[in-house]
Amino acid sequence: MGVMFLCILVVVTQFCGTKGMDDIFILAGQSNMAGRGDVKGGKYDGNVPQQCKPNPSILRLSAKLQWEEAREPLHADIDVAKTCGIGPGLAFANEVVRKRGIGVGGGGVVGLVPCAVGGTKIDQWGKGSQLYNELVGRAMNSMKDGGGTIRALLWYQGESDTVREEDANAYKQRMESFIMDISSDLQLPSLLIIQVALASGEGKFIEKVRHAQLGNKLPNVKCVDAKGSRLKDDNLHLTTMSEVRLGIRLAHAYLAYRRHQFNHTNII
Repeated sequence: MGVMFLCILVVVTQFCGTKGMDDIFILAGQSNMAGRGDVKGGKYDGNVPQQCKPNPSILRLSAKLQWEEAREPLHADIDVAKTCGIGPGLAFANEVVRKRGIGVGGGGVVGLVPCAVGGTKIDQWGKGSQLYNELVGRAMNSMKDGGGTIRALLWYQGESDTVREEDANAYKQRMESFIMDISSDLQLPSLLIIQVALASGEGKFIEKVRHAQLGNKLPNVKCVDAKGSRLKDDNLHLTTMSEVRLGIRLAHAYLAYRRHQFNHTNII
């Protein structure tokens, strides 16, 4: 009887969660978004911080385009070339769920759409590329059948663009083109982009890429600076707790933006 009740509860939760979805977030970029926390010697050790525990109010869109309860590692079936671990996504979603009782975007279920792939440069995300098309396809699928509204795209990428100076110099223009193209193709002209400014890089032109990220003045683009975050021994990937803290900071940036929009609308 207990097992049958549990099965029924899971089915009902998944059905209601999809139909009652409120906020959808796209997670895109490269390895620090996909997550390398708790990956040691190429293996994920399975230790999940409290801030990243599963929550029935948080779903993820799998590689097979099925909604399921979100669990770490979020990108395991997306960023398949490397071992994935803890990233900022679930810490972000749990913080949004925890905080939205204050009246910002309350109700419904949070849906996460993992799209990040490690080692990718910004020009690999350009309009018409495989990564771009997959992101657009997954994002559009997430909104099918009244599945909810995409509230923001969380973007953490650029480490691979620090190797060649020409890539670092071109980053600003390439990122702006990506933002305008993705907003247009998703038919979301006011789509919020929350971009992470680099904490590390694969090459020596980190500051050039960071300057482009911090200097982005496009409307609806917000930046969260990861500089100073603790890194793993490779001096490239964030530690588990750095990923958790970043996720929480991304959530606060999103909630502050929504609160501002809500208050602005009321004043008008």
